[in-house]
Order: sequence, then C-alpha cells, then structure tokens
Amino acid sequence: MISCPTIEKDVIRRHYDVSTLFYRLLWGRHIHHGYWEQDESPAIAQDQLTDRLVAAANISAGQKVVDIGCGMGGSSRRLAKKYGCEVTGVTLSPFQRRWATLASARYGLRRQTRFLRADAEQVQFDPEQFDVVWSVECTEHLFDKPAFIQRAAEWLKPGGTMAICAWLAGPELNESQRQQVFDVCEGFFCPSLATLDEYQQWMREAGLTVERADDWTQQVDRTWEICRDRVKRFAIHRAAKWIDRGQIIFLDRFQTILDAYRSGAMQYGCFVAKKAVD
Repeated sequence: MISCPTIEKDVIRRHYDVSTLFYRLLWGRHIHHGYWEQDESPAIAQDQLTDRLVAAANISAGQKVVDIGCGMGGSSRRLAKKYGCEVTGVTLSPFQRRWATLASARYGLRRQTRFLRADAEQVQFDPEQFDVVWSVECTEHLFDKPAFIQRAAEWLKPGGTMAICAWLAGPELNESQRQQVFDVCEGFFCPSLATLDEYQQWMREAGLTVERADDWTQQVDRTWEICRDRVKRFAIHRAAKWIDRGQIIFLDRFQTILDAYRSGAMQYGCFVAKKAVD
C-alpha cells in the first residue's frame, strides 16, 4: 500500500462539494471512469463500466443495494431504472446528496432511491440489510480500508455480494513508480492506494469468498486522456482560480494518473466477493 499521510477527511469532503461542477463539465453524470470496448463516446463508456460491474456481480431486479460513494447518483439511478434495484446512496458531500436526490426525482426514481450524507467509515446500517454492497471509486478515499470492508460485509445478507471498483497501486514498484502513486494520492485526495492482492486479502478476512479480481486498466485509462484534453480546451484552470484554487493541484494531476496507469505504477481493479449462505 502507498500512503499519503497529509490527506484530511474535511479536505476530501470539500473537494467533492466544490469539484462536482468540474466533474459534470469535464466528464458527465457519473463520477467514475469509462469502460471502452471499442470507440464509444465517454457517456456510453461510463454506463458500460456500471453495466460491466452489474454483470460481474450478477445483480438482479428487486435487490437492495447500498451504493457507497454514490457521487451525483449516476450509478444509483442506473441500478434503479435499468436493473430494477432499490438503492441507498451514501456520499460524504452535502452538495452531491442534494444533486443526487433532485436528479432521481427528475427521472421518476424517488421511490427506488434514497441518498444519505454520511461518512462511509462511520455510517450505520443493520446487519444483513442489503443484497449488494456496491462501491465504485470510493475506497481510495477511506482511511481504514480493511475496517470498512469488514463492516460492509456485515451489512450483506447471506449469499449477498460485494462489488467494488477501485484505483490500485501496482505490484512490486520501483521508486519512480512509488512516487507516481504518491503524486496521484496527493492530487486526488486519497489517503492510500492498496494493491489487487491486499483487497482480496481484506475480503477473505471479512469472511467473503472472492469470485473475481480483474484488472481493467487498459479498458479505462482513456478516461484521463479525455479529461486532460478537456481541461486544456475549456480553460478550466481559469474557472478553478476563481472558484477554489485548491482544485488546481487536482486538475494538474490528470496527466500524472494517466502516466501511472501506463507505467504499471497503478491499476484499476474490479472485485466481486460473496457472503456465504448460512
């Protein structure tokens, strides 16, 4: 695991309160990578990443899902509308919670979705409340990842599924690669990035059976080419200086994360794990 000890939780919350507008302008309704199979548009690629994780986790209609790190609610809405799930979204950002709630109402999904403003490392749910714990690109921001996975496993019903997509540190890094990962952690407000093997270990320690641990790096890294180019094209730095200068380091690290993926310093992982049936 590569750690960045200077990151603070209040800074993460503020980042998403402020940067949601940047994400929406630069990328779209999802705050996660796209998944490319050919030459799809970014909007289609974003939906495909959600759909790929749904397929990997074998999610079905009527299941109760908790979406940890739901952002603007894009994946929650897709899970509700396309797949017929009942979704509880959790975000650290009050701004994102309001956005997600209003967007779900606009699309007629109020009965199938609800959104909470809560810290994923502190939020309380009843044991065996959900069929699926879903988290796409949130665990990077957690300070105690093993503890979260242990708690989240308790929320699952017997036979339930944990489905996670996460930014990862690559294996056996040299010093240059370790610095690349550290720079990504610093720029994207991640307390740490763990490895593919570490996530699997934590899931097993939580009593889950790991069914999939896939490397999707080559299918998703185009995300940062597009975002980098859009920052330049739309002069987003100028807006950042007026809105919040603290976002400039975030914008400046888009090339860094792309380089980290392509050097092997980072990977993008998809994990599916099952809770045993009693």
